[in-house]
Amino acid sequence: MSVGLYLHVPFCQTRCHFCAFTLQIHREDRVQHYLRALSNEVRLHAGQQSLNGRRLDTVYFGGGTPTTLDASQLTGILENVRDSYGLTDAAEISVEAHPDTVTEESLRKLVAAGFTRISFGAQSMDDNELLQIGRRTSGNRTEAAVRMARKAGFTNINLDLIYGVPGQTLDSWLATLDAVLSLEPAHVSCYALTVEEKTRLHIDVRRGDAVEPDAGLQNDMEDAAARRLAAAGFSHYEISNYARSGYACRHNLLYWQGHDYLGLGPSAQSYLDGRRFGNVESVEDYGRTLEEGRLPISDSELLSEGQRRRERIVFGLRLIEGVDQALLRHEPPDRAWQQTLDQLTRRGLLEERAGRIRLTDEGRRYADSVAVELL
Repeated sequence: MSVGLYLHVPFCQTRCHFCAFTLQIHREDRVQHYLRALSNEVRLHAGQQSLNGRRLDTVYFGGGTPTTLDASQLTGILENVRDSYGLTDAAEISVEAHPDTVTEESLRKLVAAGFTRISFGAQSMDDNELLQIGRRTSGNRTEAAVRMARKAGFTNINLDLIYGVPGQTLDSWLATLDAVLSLEPAHVSCYALTVEEKTRLHIDVRRGDAVEPDAGLQNDMEDAAARRLAAAGFSHYEISNYARSGYACRHNLLYWQGHDYLGLGPSAQSYLDGRRFGNVESVEDYGRTLEEGRLPISDSELLSEGQRRRERIVFGLRLIEGVDQALLRHEPPDRAWQQTLDQLTRRGLLEERAGRIRLTDEGRRYADSVAVELL
């Protein structure tokens, strides 16, 4: 079975108004403390054979903004991972990046070290919209970053976009999509803006300085993106993700197809051999625990066979193709769960097609709610 590794890099230059992730503002002393802790965590998991000798099929550096670390720090982490766990010959090695945090030289170093995929957090190509979400950059920086990445040797380039930004219109969203398509990425991710508690956006909404995203407009933007990207040759393979042939994100597919993954770094989550566990969220507690020679795990649960199969179905529903109905035939769900499935089908949120169960177009708009009901 495939296995992946997620590394959470908890640093950014600034915090965007919508961001609720575990992170700190970048400072070199904090980085050095984190790097020591992460090295200890890699060593401890290797020592107890957490992966049971399996080599990694995917490695994903997420955050935060991993590229707030310099290229030598990122390549050092990857080298440690390679030495400790091993990589398969065609491993996918991804790194998230902010356009302002890369240079052609740093990108060349990443490619030379074995990084194969880069994901830029573009969010929008409209400068005014970027200001609305706290991004101190411009769409031109994204264009420059993509050009540099391609010149450095990256061919697998993703651009993350957000729709429903304050002040954004359907026309400006379409303009962003057209600008992104002109850069010829291999993959595009489109996420609906949500208001998370304790974020700057949440505070602004409560004070009346901002309004919640218009759900109807976001639905129109989602539909427009699906049409525009399909016309450009992208396959809509997961609720928020579109890829050219052969460029679906293999690491994220591990999550949606129920494969194993190990998560390192503060707040990182893992799923290995039927056990789901997560690290402490606090960056300080993470470092302190590892200094004491202990893994920073805050919660752990061994799932039953039924729970594992149920989770595989729920996560698999995020894929446009859905899940094989044989998963239900192999071990029929209990009566209450079957009733929930039937109700979701009657409400037009689930459907059976060609031996697979999948979310309908309407169901994809309520995917999180469907997941809650099924779990």
